[in-house]
Amino acid sequence: MRTVYRVLAALVAVEVMLQASFIVYGDAGMGKYIEDGGVVDKAGMEAAFESGDAPFSEFIAFVLHGMNGMMVIPLIALLLLISSFFAKVPGGTKWAGIVLGLVVLQVALGLLGHSFPIIGALHGINALLLFSSAVWTFYRSRRVVSDAAAASDVPRERVIA
Repeated sequence: MRTVYRVLAALVAVEVMLQASFIVYGDAGMGKYIEDGGVVDKAGMEAAFESGDAPFSEFIAFVLHGMNGMMVIPLIALLLLISSFFAKVPGGTKWAGIVLGLVVLQVALGLLGHSFPIIGALHGINALLLFSSAVWTFYRSRRVVSDAAAASDVPRERVIA
């Protein structure tokens, strides 16, 4: 079960990296679209989401960022917390809870960022905290497994009375 825990922690970190890639790819595509004379406004963006007709090819990155952040990452973080109860990693439940808490905060900041743009800055900072926590959670579980494996490989000395 430690392996499941470790893989889920790594997946959260990888998913956060993908999130950063998606949003920057979408922003760069939108910038190029505007530079080439395209216009981005509320009506056009809403129409693109509803009809599925992207105004620029990189628009899909915004869709992927939203779906990944609202569904995939929260599910992985929840599975990480559930697995932490069985993984027997010291402090594992605490760190899985921290990761899940940061995911919940990230979703809230992402949704609020549409109404209050300054929250977008907090969304980015929290993403770094989430990534760091997921990596630390992975690292800690890996070290525990390595320590346990090392302990089982060391022959025990006989005590002579």
